[in-house]
Amino acid sequence: MKKYIMAAMVSATMVSCGTVTKTVNTSNQPSLENTKWQLADHVKGKIPTLTVEGGKLNGNAGCNNYFGEINLDANTGSFSAKNIGSTKMICDNMATETNFLGMVPKANKYRVAGSSLELYQDNLLLLKFNKMQ
Repeated sequence: MKKYIMAAMVSATMVSCGTVTKTVNTSNQPSLENTKWQLADHVKGKIPTLTVEGGKLNGNAGCNNYFGEINLDANTGSFSAKNIGSTKMICDNMATETNFLGMVPKANKYRVAGSSLELYQDNLLLLKFNKMQ
């Protein structure tokens, strides 16, 4: 009996963790040049930011400042961040920063909807930002 219950739980978990496939249209996006964004999710500690200027990106990842290179194509909505580095302070909640810095280089598409910026890996939403004034 225990085996059947365990099998049912594992099956339910796998089904609930499945990715919802949704095609995201990222063509004809506005330029991100000279824009500043703040992570839309509520996180413990300092809220991560993203600034795009002159082919570079930088901001705060929740504890440390980070920087790197960015390649964007507004016609296709392609997004590529590379050579990301950061300062090396230790803070109380490093999980937010670790997750944030792990997601940014995985993004390969972006979409701007009003005052929101969404970063995708293919059709999977990774990060959502609100525009900063």
